[in-house]
Amino acid sequence: MKTAPRFFSIFLPFALFCVGIPTFGWGNLGHAEISLNAARKIPDSMPAFLRTPAAIARIAYLGPEPDRWKGMAEYALNNAQYPDHEIDLERIQGLGELPKGRYEFYKLLYDKRAATTTDPDYYLPEKVGLLPYAAEEVFERLRAAFRDYRNLKAANQPADPVEQDIIFYAGWLGHYAADGSQPLHTTVNYNGWVEANPQGFTTDQTIHRRFESDFINQNIKASDFESLIGPPHELADTFKDFQQYLWASHALVPKVYELDKAKGFDGAGSPEALKFTEERLAAGSRMLLDLWYTAWLQSAQQ
Repeated sequence: MKTAPRFFSIFLPFALFCVGIPTFGWGNLGHAEISLNAARKIPDSMPAFLRTPAAIARIAYLGPEPDRWKGMAEYALNNAQYPDHEIDLERIQGLGELPKGRYEFYKLLYDKRAATTTDPDYYLPEKVGLLPYAAEEVFERLRAAFRDYRNLKAANQPADPVEQDIIFYAGWLGHYAADGSQPLHTTVNYNGWVEANPQGFTTDQTIHRRFESDFINQNIKASDFESLIGPPHELADTFKDFQQYLWASHALVPKVYELDKAKGFDGAGSPEALKFTEERLAAGSRMLLDLWYTAWLQSAQQ
């Protein structure tokens, strides 16, 4: 992993924070690039403090934040939150509409587990993953903070403390939006193909790292996909829309393995692999920007 990511040159203090951070998820660089590009697209209709260089730099820095909670020294924290980064969509096929609360989801899974006679652990929540719940919960934190900001402004009260909360929640949310755009965060074939494999996809347990970290660190910078991100759109139902986003990402799992089989992620990469990866990074930025924008608009509703 490079210790001085290229796009951080405009934010030297931020770059210094990034030295030595371990690589997880999209990788430190990929997560930060997704958040950076989203933050650069925040519209004028949202609060101006979010568009300051300091806020943009902090949001980008916070993109990898939940991966920094995976250290073995923080056993309880890691144990509680590691399922939040992914969801194996194969495990929930046929379960119908997902309940909006994570504990209702646990019950649904445990009911399914009790009814199966093959592999009960297949339906354990920590095996299935909880990514849409993590995203929705942080989204609601952000919306509540925006609501407090509006109320403080309306009362002519200082809003600095809640502004810092908003920046943190916006950055934290960036991690889960980014995880959802990585197809390998949506599948049991997370790090090597484990299902029936007539295509002869790799079973090597390095593909995850090679795709999302090594390849991006060597070949892609934020400016390469910034043009793929348009203005934000309000989401009709964030929980359902995020699930649709995950299923769209999941549909691309075979493509990741096809590109890998064709050596597309080796070295400088193939043009097809570069284009594919830039599009997935941009998808993460677009979803993140839409979530921020929707939280802001919905916060006007008391």
